Amino acid sequence: MPPIWSIGIAGSETHLADALSGLLTNPAERATLELTEAMSFTPAAVSDALFADMQNHFSEEQMVELAATIAMENYRARINRVFLLASEGRNQPQS
Repeated sequence: MPPIWSIGIAGSETHLADALSGLLTNPAERATLELTEAMSFTPAAVSDALFADMQNHFSEEQMVELAATIAMENYRARINRVFLLASEGRNQPQS
């Protein structure tokens, strides 16, 4: 999958899974991206329908790992904002 900045997603009302639909290769990827987006809201907005969809693709153990990883990345992103920590530039687009 290309870096997110290279695909030209614009506007805060765009759902990431919809914007990336042409790049997602299977329903499990789409469900995972929808979970990531839902867990990024404050408060988290994981619907029963999304949870059921995740159960169609992943075991309970896999869902725990996915949720924990998404939560940790959200934690890191939020704490970085508090201290105004910026990217070290390791994954910047090539000009």
